[in-house]
Amino acid sequence: MTSGHDTPTKARWPALAQRLGPLPAERRGRGELRLIETTVLVLVGILLAIATVNDLTRQVHINHRLQADLHTWRHYTGHDYRNLSLEQDVKTYSSRDVVCGNTSPGAPGTHNQVCLVMSGPLRAGARAVHGGYYLPAYQLDIKANRYGCFGTAASARLCGLGSPPSGGG
Repeated sequence: MTSGHDTPTKARWPALAQRLGPLPAERRGRGELRLIETTVLVLVGILLAIATVNDLTRQVHINHRLQADLHTWRHYTGHDYRNLSLEQDVKTYSSRDVVCGNTSPGAPGTHNQVCLVMSGPLRAGARAVHGGYYLPAYQLDIKANRYGCFGTAASARLCGLGSPPSGGG
């Protein structure tokens, strides 16, 4: 008469290769090595879970911040444009963002643009504007093309032009 505990290991785990299945009896020692390996694997799993949650939480906060930046640009300029360009500070990973959009209706970048520099925390779904500058139509957002700096953009010397270029659209 045999109990259910006496069935061979292969019969209980038919899909596993023999070397992957559980051992019928512990080999030499008292199993401390497997206990250490299991503990290390559990700790690595916990570390990965914490890192994943931290990364997802950070991304959600960034997404909320970027949405607030777009809302703030629309509020400050009075334009309800949807095609705005948004630039994050990826060099120093600060929360300073720049949002640019046309000063008059049209395709993105086909008219002069106003760019607002935002930083700080979200308050009531918006962020504080600390400065900005203007860009001529059809120009890249680089220092040499910027003019009319104000606020922190002026103090940081982000503009390369002292006045608007002639013949701007």
